[in-house]
Amino acid sequence: MAESIAMLPSSISSNAPLDHHLRLLPRSLCNTQKLYRCPEACMSDSLSRNSLVAKYTSTQSSLLFANKQSQSRQKCLTPLKAVATSETPANSASPLIGNDKIGVLLLNLGGPETLDDVQPFLFNLFADPDIIRLPRLFRFLQKPLAQFISVFRASKSKEGYAAIGGGSPLRKITDAQAEELRKSLWSKNVPAKVYVGMRYWHPFTEEAIQQIKRDGITKLVVLPLYPQFSISTSGSSLRLLESIFREDEYLVNMQHTVIPSWYQREGYIKAMANLIEMELKIFDSPDKVVIFFSAHGVPLAYVEEAGDPYKAEMEECVDLIIEELEKRKITNAYTLAYQSRVGPVEWLKPYTDETIIDLGKKGVKSLLAVPISFVSEHIETLEEIDVEYKELALKCGIENWGRVPALGCEPAFISDLADAVIESLPYVGAMAVSNIEARQSLVPLGSVEELLAAYDSQRRELPPPVTVWEWGWTKSAETWNGRAAMLAVLVLLVLEVTTGEGFLHQWGILPLFR
Repeated sequence: MAESIAMLPSSISSNAPLDHHLRLLPRSLCNTQKLYRCPEACMSDSLSRNSLVAKYTSTQSSLLFANKQSQSRQKCLTPLKAVATSETPANSASPLIGNDKIGVLLLNLGGPETLDDVQPFLFNLFADPDIIRLPRLFRFLQKPLAQFISVFRASKSKEGYAAIGGGSPLRKITDAQAEELRKSLWSKNVPAKVYVGMRYWHPFTEEAIQQIKRDGITKLVVLPLYPQFSISTSGSSLRLLESIFREDEYLVNMQHTVIPSWYQREGYIKAMANLIEMELKIFDSPDKVVIFFSAHGVPLAYVEEAGDPYKAEMEECVDLIIEELEKRKITNAYTLAYQSRVGPVEWLKPYTDETIIDLGKKGVKSLLAVPISFVSEHIETLEEIDVEYKELALKCGIENWGRVPALGCEPAFISDLADAVIESLPYVGAMAVSNIEARQSLVPLGSVEELLAAYDSQRRELPPPVTVWEWGWTKSAETWNGRAAMLAVLVLLVLEVTTGEGFLHQWGILPLFR
């Protein structure tokens, strides 16, 4: 769901060549940024990890690492050539492995496997401060509020999960993806073990980390199964890793790298285009079908005020898929909208339901839904898209409805993930730069520590909108005062119900509602 890392020392050697001190850059930065390296004559003092500054920009939705000492070395700078591309031969990784034990940690959201799991799953979700952001003064209420919301929403959520078989298929699908990824890596001469760590349900990330330690993994590639980066998905999982790594000496000594997003990878783009092309053929008039990309939404403030790159990455992802389709002479009209919003705050627009209604009014008769931010089937695809949005579309006059399946274990997709892992191996515990002209080299790499440091350097507290009143009060203050009062009432009510004690019981009011 929409529903972001200060502890691990990098294994960069002070005697390592400079190529190993530079980070791979995604294409969105490569168009505007130039990277250089000093000749060996200018490298008498080696670069340290602290001489690299990370910037995670929301507008360019990627990582840029630059040398703090560049100003003093400008007179000896020469262009740096590529050191990695997505076309890296599979067997080239073999010499890099040696006696190391390679692990790949897949991160995902998780989902309740039974109806009894729904309420505790929702509690874990809403207790995450990257999902519900409370002002600092009220953060002690995070768990009580999560308990209240999870109990309040459990009944409706259970209905949704009951409609798709009584639980989420996410764990089963993710386990299958992990196994297929392991097979693909072994077929490419990379004998790695693959682990699954869920954020809000079993197997929890903590459980996966314990198994990684038991297996003696020495080099770890962290791969979130979210194509686009968001504070509330990949960011939240990486934040959890930060806290786990900081407290464990074994993990401090284990080299690792993170692939925070991979939406631009050629294999992923082609796999998505393949599925769309295949589903279009089912329609009687494929050229008249509107391609409807539906992505999970995030609160607008995450993007505009906290620097979340999700929207920019999502829009670029759609553009890349459309470019691939156009190469295949598929020029259908298309649109992008955002689903799954909750609560009264404004989320990314346009909203999926409102866009469907608008398309119906415009006379669109055929619609192909593409779940663009999901690589596994779960409640947002099986119930929200397949049931709710389909019913809405038919009600609005859209006669022909189709839906592209999530990628799941699609062979080209799994093979491309394996290539992404292989490309990252030379940079585990180090850094590298991609060919700045190559679209294929799209794996932004980094340690957990550096990624969160980059994100936090840009992150600001989410200030409420402030409009000064005539007497010096602010609407913002009034809003938060009202919210605080409502929250206090809710907390007192929950305590009354759970403990059976309090003013309402003493006054004889609450028992009347039993």
